Parts: sequence; C-alpha cells; structure tokens
Amino acid sequence: MQRASREAWELLTVGPPDADRSVLLLPGGANAARSFDLVIAEPALSGVRLVATTLPGMAGAALTGDLSVPGMARKAGELAREHRCDVVVGFSHGATVALEMLLAGHFRGPVVLLGIALTTEDDAAFFRAAVRLSQKVGPWPLGALLRLMPLMVRSLKIPEPHKRELIEDLGRNRAGDALRVSAEYLDYIAADRDYAAELAGAGSPAWVVHAEKNGDGGLTDAERATLEAAGNATLVTVPGSVFLLPDEAPDQTAAVIAAALSTLD
Repeated sequence: MQRASREAWELLTVGPPDADRSVLLLPGGANAARSFDLVIAEPALSGVRLVATTLPGMAGAALTGDLSVPGMARKAGELAREHRCDVVVGFSHGATVALEMLLAGHFRGPVVLLGIALTTEDDAAFFRAAVRLSQKVGPWPLGALLRLMPLMVRSLKIPEPHKRELIEDLGRNRAGDALRVSAEYLDYIAADRDYAAELAGAGSPAWVVHAEKNGDGGLTDAERATLEAAGNATLVTVPGSVFLLPDEAPDQTAAVIAAALSTLD
C-alpha cells in the first residue's frame, strides 16, 4: 500500500522558543527531519532551539519548487532567517545544500558539513552508477538501491525506536522522485568548481566531518590539503566506519555542533 505523501519542508522543532541560539538541521538523501532525533536529544545541545526539516523528494516528501541544490539552498536560507538560526548543519545531500547556502550568501554563519562530497569522486560509486543508469533506463536501478537501504539499517547499532522510524522513512522513498533530486545533486557536485577552495574563501567557520573509514564518503587529498590550510575550516574524523553520522554517531555530531555554537559567544 502506498503511504500518503509527507509535506516537503516539514518542520521538527525542539527547544525553547526564546532560546539564545537556534540551529537549522538538513538531513541526508532519503532521510526525513526526524533522522536528527538522536542528535537533538544529546545533552550538549540542551537549551538550544533545533529546527530540522525534510527536503523535497526525501522520505516520501512531495516534489515542490526548485529541486536543484541552488533552489533548495534559497528555500533553506528563508527557513534559517525565519527561525533566526545561528548555525546550519547538513548531512550528505543536506550538507551540499548547506554549502550552497553559504557560497550563495543565503546564510553567513558557521556551518557543519557532515559526510559532504565536494566532488563526484568523493561520493559512493554505487550510488552514482544507480542514478546515472536510472536516467537512461528508468528509475528501477535507484529503486533497487533504495529497497536495500532499510536492510542495511537493520544491521546498524542504532537504538529503538529510532531505528524503526528510520527504516519507515527510508521505505517511503519513491524511486522516481529520488531520481529527480539525486540527479540534480550529482550535477551540482560534478560542476567545474573547486568547492573546497570556495569554502575556504567564504570566511565563515566551517566544520567538515567524515568517518575514519569513509563509510559516508570522503575528501580527495587536494581537498583535504586546501581545507587544512584554511583558517576557517576544521576537519573532524569520527572513529570507525560510519554510514549515517546523525544516527550512528549522535554524540560526536552534537559535540561538533556545540563547538560551532561556541564561536558565537
């Protein structure tokens, strides 16, 4: 049975309305706002207003508005201003949207980029192949990959009931919708641009977080060197092999967000 579509840009807001600091949370591909639930619950972020949203085409969310990364960045920038967000955090696809928010001037504060791919080479080859093949033969290759994701999550060490909710959200993805959004994303990171250099030149404090064993992607040697030399960038390595940083490493994720918030004091 087809589940009802959820609204794109739905909001999950936690924390005091009059909090001194607010954070916008942008989930990764195929995930919904509540994928940040474990991060939101971390003591390091108590007293902070946390605003998570679901991007169009993700986890059953309707396809709405401009689905390109620049288009989503404009909308996310509106949300950041509306909710007076001091820091923007993105994971995977959401991290790319957060990056574009900064580069396009839609947001000018600290950013936390979890598992971001700054070039095509950084992203998983099996994901790229599924998307590009789906563009040629129809969405079934990407659909097959999406059906495998809940099976993968079942084997991860994620507490209940969050694991059940995550699996439910992954199961709500529609291959055709995911293809439209994912193709736009891959086109963005394939552009003839040096995103590492642009991030370094943006001036705003930025935390770039990846797992030690690159379960979430990685950086090229050139990108790493550029960011290590940048005065505004901090590279963070989460120990072990981690695929879903907000779900598998919520404490480390929250600690990085807290570090970003501390720069505003």
